[in-house]
Amino acid sequence: MPKSNHKSIKKPRKIYLDYASSAQPNPSSIHKSGVEAKISLQNARRIVANILGSRLEEVIFTSGGTESNNLAILGTALPQIFSSYNHPTGSSLGAKKFKQTPPHIITTNIEHPSVLETCKILEKRGLVRLSIIPVETNGIVDPLKIKKELNKNTVLVSVVYANNEIGTIQPVKEIAKAVRQFKKLQKVSIYPLFHVDAVQGSNYLDLNVEKLGVDLLSLSGSKIENGGKVGVLFKKKLVPLSPILHGGSQEWGIRPGTENLEEIIKFSKALKEAQKIKEKEKVRLAKLRDYFAMNLRQTFPSLIFNGDLVNRLPNNLNITIKNIPSDLLVIELSEKGIMASSKSACKEGDGKVSHVIKAINKNIKDTDGSLRFSFGRKTKKSDLDFTLKKLKDILKKLKKWYT
Repeated sequence: MPKSNHKSIKKPRKIYLDYASSAQPNPSSIHKSGVEAKISLQNARRIVANILGSRLEEVIFTSGGTESNNLAILGTALPQIFSSYNHPTGSSLGAKKFKQTPPHIITTNIEHPSVLETCKILEKRGLVRLSIIPVETNGIVDPLKIKKELNKNTVLVSVVYANNEIGTIQPVKEIAKAVRQFKKLQKVSIYPLFHVDAVQGSNYLDLNVEKLGVDLLSLSGSKIENGGKVGVLFKKKLVPLSPILHGGSQEWGIRPGTENLEEIIKFSKALKEAQKIKEKEKVRLAKLRDYFAMNLRQTFPSLIFNGDLVNRLPNNLNITIKNIPSDLLVIELSEKGIMASSKSACKEGDGKVSHVIKAINKNIKDTDGSLRFSFGRKTKKSDLDFTLKKLKDILKKLKKWYT
């Protein structure tokens, strides 16, 4: 039988001459490499949409959780601000220029800085009326308090799904129900919108947007193992949202700029894997967390556990140690090879007690130290035993100076 000549089969040559567009194939380009990139982008989008239970066109890729949260808040508020505003040519924005009551936003006092600070700056500039709902001492907001603040000028309710510092899980479905009931009573179909910052809960919580009842939902790859440097904003179809960046027509015209394809693909695969193993990991990590909490309580009877110990993420434990500064505790642990934190990394190192801890403990002082321990797939029981031993040594040393 004649032998096949494999040497005669050659791969087609491909020369890339579109570096002015981007160094990697651009999903917006119409040449073959661009089309292939577009297919990869849509495949990644489909994975995310399937997890969210949404449509492809409802998934918007961003640079991260902070941008997703800003897009949700500013993209909702700014059009309402301008439509409520008497704006002569050349005049600057200010509360006195409103021809009607400014738009109203509701949030809580334990939100991530990318939500809380964005809302506060709008209020400070006189552009919105802001209601910040205090959470209970267990770190969970009462949906009835949000319901009472809803009024005809409310355009947005923004609530974190699971707090990034104390891990408490908010009653998102109940809040969504309250918003829906208000809209039905007011006979309106759009506002107020309901936004949920789900960045911290993507590994362990249900992300089905239909079941949650949300209009907008933020995610970030930074909180998922191998999740990439990218974010997502789910925007329900027919929900009005204005871009806060301007340029191209990428991401349905909501978020211009060449998509970070490599990171988006990485994110979609990581999110899929996290959701696949979440039930098993929730059980494993909750056991580790409870073991750690029990031993902490036995070893340090005077410490305070922050946040509800049941309605919280399985991988989170937050404690307060009286009279020893947080940053010092973090540094001392770091010297022992243990990486913990005192609060959101966005605010760490400022020498102040976290706004989240202050929200649930009015008597906290800046000299009191709070520590957040958060676990992941690689965390083992032996890691926690080592941490307990080193923390005991550290406190024995520091209490000589701070008590």
